[in-house]
Amino acid sequence: MDIKATDIDRLLEFAKREKIDLTVVGPEDPLAMGVVDAFTAEGLRAFGPNADAAQLEASKAFAKEIMIDAGIPTAAYGEFTDLESAKDYVNKQGAPIVVKADGLAAGKGVTVARTVEEAIGALEEIFVDNAFGEAGSKVVVEEFLDGEEASYLAFTDGITVLPMVSSQDHKPVYDDDKGPNTGGMGAYSPAPVVTDELFDFATEKIAYPLIKAMADKGITFKGIIYAGLMVTKNGTKVLEFNARFGDPETQPVLSRLKSDIVPVFFACVDQTLDKVEIEWNENPTVCVVMASGGYPKSYKKGYEIKGIAEADKL
Repeated sequence: MDIKATDIDRLLEFAKREKIDLTVVGPEDPLAMGVVDAFTAEGLRAFGPNADAAQLEASKAFAKEIMIDAGIPTAAYGEFTDLESAKDYVNKQGAPIVVKADGLAAGKGVTVARTVEEAIGALEEIFVDNAFGEAGSKVVVEEFLDGEEASYLAFTDGITVLPMVSSQDHKPVYDDDKGPNTGGMGAYSPAPVVTDELFDFATEKIAYPLIKAMADKGITFKGIIYAGLMVTKNGTKVLEFNARFGDPETQPVLSRLKSDIVPVFFACVDQTLDKVEIEWNENPTVCVVMASGGYPKSYKKGYEIKGIAEADKL
């Protein structure tokens, strides 16, 4: 049956009719729209954050406020709802600087501007051209952080945090880290930049303070914590949070999972994660993304992928 991920009523009807025991929500849009809330209200188990918790990804400004409340290290920033104020801020701060559409933009609402002109161009694309629709009604302009990126993913039931193995993805569309940002062109695990010390820091100083700060707002965060980290010479800071498995990091991370993942999902939903242990494969893994020409700007979808059997023989 072909049901859109955002058609929550039909998804709920299908799950009830087919007596689905567990629904695992992948995309960010239905999470932000409250699919978990709808399923939970009907007594169905759904893995993922509710709508309030999903704001962590659905609003860059909300995520920044949570980080400040929790004392989580992050880039200095300003948030704006009009072009002129944002331009004034950019002119005052100078470049390089980062421009982010506040809402969900499928990983493509971020511009790392190397010049003031590029930053203002990105602001005009958001405010004037309305490139990201409602997602661009507010903009976050951030300090540029120089360093190496890494991804931290963890399961949580709102009380306990159970980290996954480290990974690193690559955002620019072209080779040699060139071109516009994308949702990710490939990833590998583990990330050499993530030392044991840094890994523990991410768990104790980012993940746990995050779920506590959410709880202080009356929000129980269940599901996946994804923290995009920037490892700088002045310490590790959080670039952004996702409220789900990150793509393409999930592919190399879960390829290393030796344990059955379903009991972990149930434990997050039922808040029994403290009773779960996970076993990982030591072998490194890698994922490469193929994208249609023109991505991430204007491109066509739906092409058939050929040559898989030949590739498998390599």
